[in-house]
Amino acid sequence: MAVNTYSDISPRTNAAASKKLLKRGQDMLTTERFGHFDPQGQNKTTSRKWRRYESLSPATTALTEGTTPTGSSISYTDYTATLEQYGDWVEISDVIADTHEDPVLMEMSEVCGEQAAETIELLRIAVLTAGTNVYYADGAANRAAVDSPPTRGDFRKIYRQFKRNKAKEISKIIKASVKISTEPVNMAYFAMGHTDLDSDIRNLTGFISVENYSNTDKALPFEIGKIEQIRIILTNLFDPWEEAGATGTDHLSGGVAVDPAAAADVYPLVVVAQDSYGIVPLQGFNAVKVNVMNPGKVSKSDPLGQTGFVSWKTYQASVILNQSWIARLECCATANPA
Repeated sequence: MAVNTYSDISPRTNAAASKKLLKRGQDMLTTERFGHFDPQGQNKTTSRKWRRYESLSPATTALTEGTTPTGSSISYTDYTATLEQYGDWVEISDVIADTHEDPVLMEMSEVCGEQAAETIELLRIAVLTAGTNVYYADGAANRAAVDSPPTRGDFRKIYRQFKRNKAKEISKIIKASVKISTEPVNMAYFAMGHTDLDSDIRNLTGFISVENYSNTDKALPFEIGKIEQIRIILTNLFDPWEEAGATGTDHLSGGVAVDPAAAADVYPLVVVAQDSYGIVPLQGFNAVKVNVMNPGKVSKSDPLGQTGFVSWKTYQASVILNQSWIARLECCATANPA
């Protein structure tokens, strides 16, 4: 099925469909906001490179009069990832019309935007949860021994380790916009995890909910509050390792409350600092290519021209840039919260 430059619709309609898809997608993304980003432009290779410059050692040796010091050398580490292509399409019937106001085209664009966001989010989560800097709730020895929800002490251990390794708090995030841009946020580290952990986190001593922030307008989408210097954002896409924890607990197992003889599900809480991971963002007019073919195109496969399609396609890549600036806390979720 052949489509023209504007995917069988006018440039204005195509731009509106793309904007609708991007908006629906960006509103759902969590990992998008905190990554060090490298937008995908046109006519570039499928290789993406992020560069991290290392800190210089303190110059603690006193200068000698008339003698120029040796000086220091800048060092850096390059991280490379290969862009992969992802996409899908949905069929539309002959009820669609080539107008901006047509609800079918706009609805399909929104549905595809949601699918694109979930696809990209799951791909990034897989990278982030494969990091090597791991903590187990309440001091468990390994994943199989995890039998506790997250504790205040777990967050404090991660905070201490971040500070020791000079991990900077995040002070700006990627803005949910078609244009490539950032926006400021109150400085903090951010933890991302599953909504099943909501009640356990809210029960922690020292938890402050977003309703009690001095300025609630500063809360991000899906943010529930903070534990001291770590802000918490929960979505339902950070899936647990089912029945991977200890037995004999009263925590969720297989996603439900069952006989405590079953092993507990283990949930990842990923805590991130500034520039801890790199992404290709879902931003810019080249981020996603939207194609639309109106019904009415007669072909051998559709002799009456009754069907068309809406499709999306994107290139994506992500990589951890510093294992010491990202931590994974593995924990359980209480089956029957008080």
